[in-house]
Amino acid sequence: MLRFAVASLLFRKIQYTKNAYYSGVMRQIATEEAVVPSKSLNARIPAYKKVFASGEIQKTYQSFVGVVQDLRTEFKKAYKGKYSVANVLHGYIDFTYFYLQNDYLKKHRLKLAIVFNHQEVCFELWLLGQTKDVQVNFWEMLKGEKWVNEDSMPEWSIFETVMIASPDFDDIEQLSESIHSTFTRFPNEIFEVLEAYE
Repeated sequence: MLRFAVASLLFRKIQYTKNAYYSGVMRQIATEEAVVPSKSLNARIPAYKKVFASGEIQKTYQSFVGVVQDLRTEFKKAYKGKYSVANVLHGYIDFTYFYLQNDYLKKHRLKLAIVFNHQEVCFELWLLGQTKDVQVNFWEMLKGEKWVNEDSMPEWSIFETVMIASPDFDDIEQLSESIHSTFTRFPNEIFEVLEAYE
C-alpha cells in the first residue's frame, strides 16, 4: 500500500515537473522572443530550438545536478546512522532534490528534502508527507508555525523554506558548509514543533 502511495505521489510529481519544465522553457522563450502564449506548439518550435542551440542551458543544468549529487554524497556520509538518504531525483528543469528520513519521520510518514530550485537558483528545505492526505493533515496542524504558509499549501510539500537564497557556486566548499550548517539547525526545530502537537 505504501509503495503504491509513494508511486502515485511520484507519478503526480513527474506530471507536474513535465508541465513546470515546459512552462519554464516557454517563459524564457517568451521573454526572448515575445512569444504570445496562444501560439500553437509548432509556431513555438523555432524559439525553443534557439534557446537550446548554444548548449548553455544543458551545461548549466547538468552542473547544478552535479552539485546536488555531491551534496547528497556528503549528507549520506555525515548523517550515517541518523538519516537514511535517498538518491537524487532529477531529469526536469524545475527541482533537483534528495530525501532524508529517520525513525521519527518514518513513523509519521514524513520526509525532509534538500531541494535545489532551478527557477529561483536557491536551496530549500521541504517537509513532505508520503501521501497527499498526510501532507494536508500536517499542513492544517502546523498552519500557525513560522515556516508554514497559512493561506495556501504548497503543491508538493507541507512547507518549503529557503536554506541558501543566493548560493555562491564559485566556492563549493563554503556553499556545502553553509547548507550543512543550516540543515543542522532546522530539523531540531521542526521535530520540537512536531512533538508539541503529539
